[in-house]
Amino acid sequence: MPKTHSRPRAFVAHLDSRTESTPLARYLLRAYLSGLPSGERYSDTAELLLGELFANAVQHSDAPDDRHVEVRFTLVDSCLRLEVHDAGSGRPVLHAPLPDDEHGRGLFLVNEFAERWGCAERPGGIGKYIWALVAPAPAPGPARTLVTA
Repeated sequence: MPKTHSRPRAFVAHLDSRTESTPLARYLLRAYLSGLPSGERYSDTAELLLGELFANAVQHSDAPDDRHVEVRFTLVDSCLRLEVHDAGSGRPVLHAPLPDDEHGRGLFLVNEFAERWGCAERPGGIGKYIWALVAPAPAPGPARTLVTA
């Protein structure tokens, strides 16, 4: 019988456009990653980036409050693709935060920790989506024993 390689399915959820939904988005990501053989290798960076992208979608969107924010997760080759969709018309602007800035680090962190990221119009709908590719952390190596002479 020939071997088949199944690609993990994409996960999609629609969440309330509220700051309080950010932990739920991260929880759903952890659940998705727990079903992948090496999901833990993405978790730290992916949770950070998803939290920032989701919070930005809620904070900076000019969409009506009753619109949902959609999150999508899928593996593309060896990278985890995160998407956050919102109905707002604004586009993200990357800037370097000043040391005294209390806000404005979200997209800066995405730019620093994602393999690549971008923004695109939603196909067939209003608004946009921000996507980020997260590379897996290196696999833990074998434990090393310190040998002293």
